[in-house]
Amino acid sequence: MGSQRDQKGSTVSNRSHRVFLITGVSSGFWHAFAEAALAAGNTVIGTLRSEAARLEFENLHATRAHGVVLDVADLVAVEPTINQAAELFGPVDVLVNNAGYGHEGIMEESSLDDLLDQFNVNVFGAVAMIKAVLPSMRRRRAGHIINITSMAGHVGLPGVRYYCGSKFALEGISQALAQEVRGLGIKVSAVAPGSFRTDWAGRSMVRAERSIGDYDAVFDGVRQARLAKSGKQAGDPAKAAVALLSLVENEHPPTNLLLGNDAFELVMDRLSAVGRDLQAWEAVSRGRTSPDRVHGRHHGSLMARLNCFTSNTRRASKTRFPYQTDEQALRAKCGAKVDRDDHGSDTLLCESCRFDERV
Repeated sequence: MGSQRDQKGSTVSNRSHRVFLITGVSSGFWHAFAEAALAAGNTVIGTLRSEAARLEFENLHATRAHGVVLDVADLVAVEPTINQAAELFGPVDVLVNNAGYGHEGIMEESSLDDLLDQFNVNVFGAVAMIKAVLPSMRRRRAGHIINITSMAGHVGLPGVRYYCGSKFALEGISQALAQEVRGLGIKVSAVAPGSFRTDWAGRSMVRAERSIGDYDAVFDGVRQARLAKSGKQAGDPAKAAVALLSLVENEHPPTNLLLGNDAFELVMDRLSAVGRDLQAWEAVSRGRTSPDRVHGRHHGSLMARLNCFTSNTRRASKTRFPYQTDEQALRAKCGAKVDRDDHGSDTLLCESCRFDERV
């Protein structure tokens, strides 16, 4: 199979035909992707929930669009159904795990059954699909598994914590699976879309009824905004379909891909915040001080603790202290002193908190 270089220098396959298996292909984002894949000359097997939806999907192309009625939450039915489809239409080259839905509601107002239903579709169904196609991909030493997660699989969002949990789980499964199958010629990508013009926040969402007024201020505005924006989101499914096809064509696709400006900005902000938290508690993580000292046995407030820690980990310059601009006040509060490190940089070290074992 030949290859060529794209504009960025990446190797792109010349392969003209693949068999795609896309779950939940009936509407929105993935209907657009199926159309794009068919237009590119590929065969698309799509799973749908009803016979009427199957017939409608097969109208997209007379010979290369094949619908299969399957509820991915019916875990026992997944493997035989997919095996039969592969016998009829060819072994699957690309699995796109898209089937899923969102559950919206406050934790106290959402049942454990709601949680189980969410994971049955979004996680267990996706895993069942992977297990159904992996043996054939492994034998052929080829294949690409694309798990559709969400920006909510990177960032916890209030009111959709069950959905977030399911997408966080699929992100973790994708990362681990990528390492397991990399040596077998199988690629794994977790694709996390932001807000696109689909029915995710409309008919596809299950909403718990409200009953506890204490959460009105936190949640009512979120629910109303989500309903108001449904179908009007900035993301264009057609553009996303083009991006996904380029992902499949690339010889070295990423394990993680964000789609949409909102997804990129929100996730990057979250990663930065996580990094700041981890760095702030590095001394405890590495066993270099006790949590009691970090939690302020020597200081009476969170701000004082931030002052102290910041003074120890940043160079002694007023412009480098976001929580304390008066060096003398900091010395009086913590008993800090100026010390010169091995690199010749002046650093404030807190004698009372003993944050003096920096990396």
